[in-house]
Amino acid sequence: MFIAYGMKLSGNCYKVQLALEQLQLPYRWVEIDSLHGATRTPEYLARNANGKVPLLEIEPGKYLPESNAILCYLAADSALLPKDRYEHAQVLQWLFFEQYSHEPYIAVARMIDAFLREDDVRRADLPRLRAGGNQALLVMEQHLATRTYFVGERYSVADIALYAYTHCAADGGFDLAAYPAVSAWLARIAAEPRHVVIGAA
Repeated sequence: MFIAYGMKLSGNCYKVQLALEQLQLPYRWVEIDSLHGATRTPEYLARNANGKVPLLEIEPGKYLPESNAILCYLAADSALLPKDRYEHAQVLQWLFFEQYSHEPYIAVARMIDAFLREDDVRRADLPRLRAGGNQALLVMEQHLATRTYFVGERYSVADIALYAYTHCAADGGFDLAAYPAVSAWLARIAAEPRHVVIGAA
């Protein structure tokens, strides 16, 4: 049985939970309060020196960090990770896009807007973050305007990775109504079998 260490309100951790549920893999969830230093303890750092969540324990003492690496590991040999070489590379393309061009803006804006105090100085960065996030959403909108899913017209880990923070982007001040193709895609993902909501027990 896998052990997943994470914080359920985190989009990066939610990706892992959603994949585990949809792949029907046995797992135990260990909630880690990363906002209050739980990833900086000696015990946790011995598992993941980078001190972040999520973290997957594959077997006793064998750990895999980084949400998108975990997605690829869990989805290997399943329909969620294409075997076709080009489609596999396209999935990786969108996973890299998510971590480099999407998550640093949309997830950070959400964290600031939804979880920090009104007088936190980091709120001054919200206009820049929203501009970057809207650029990422525009790229997604253009791609999804003629497609059902991100790769090969089939649900994949590319969709899981991008869904995690996109579906709660309004928490960071993003207007998803401006992106009808993205909104329609979000509805399709939410209708996938064994879908769970972010933060679910």
